[in-house]
Amino acid sequence: MELLHVFGDESGGGNALAVALDGRPADGASRQRVARELGLSETVFVDDAAAGRVRIFTPRAELPFAGHPLVGTAWLLAQHGHPADVMRPPAGDVPARREGPLSFIAGRPEWAPAFSWHELGSAEEVEALEPPAAGLDAYWAPIAPGVVRARVFPLDLGIEEDEATGAAAVVLASQLGRALEIRQGKGSVIHAAPRNDGFVEIGGRVSA
Repeated sequence: MELLHVFGDESGGGNALAVALDGRPADGASRQRVARELGLSETVFVDDAAAGRVRIFTPRAELPFAGHPLVGTAWLLAQHGHPADVMRPPAGDVPARREGPLSFIAGRPEWAPAFSWHELGSAEEVEALEPPAAGLDAYWAPIAPGVVRARVFPLDLGIEEDEATGAAAVVLASQLGRALEIRQGKGSVIHAAPRNDGFVEIGGRVSA
């Protein structure tokens, strides 16, 4: 099992991700148990490294698509000599690329969990939030042109608060219709930009 940090800023940080390159265990129930025991926001099991075929589990559920797991796994597969230009989670084919220190994937907003986005008046209001009791709630506020502060609480997926949420970034950039730098968690930065084919590209730094 490899441990990565995805969407960290230049000083570190990022959302922790576990990746089982050998795909073990192979059955869904055992994979769900491993993800629950690890307690990270997501754990990825690679079924076919050359083809980029993967499955993604939170502590509570399997996801057809998730942002930071696919960004991180594509980077890791490239480090191991695989093409990693298309990732294949259950949702569909996900384009992937690397550019300098950043790694990117592109997803469709309809693949993401049903996050409920709430715009607040300031970054201070976002910082002051208390986690809700349940739901898939996400909050944001503008802090500069094209830059937002965000917090995401995917409690229904078994995560109290996510450090960086790529799938939510896909949705927000699509809803706002513009490129964004999303600052989330304690030290995470997500770059998100809508494409003209219905996909939204998200990317950031990955470290092992």
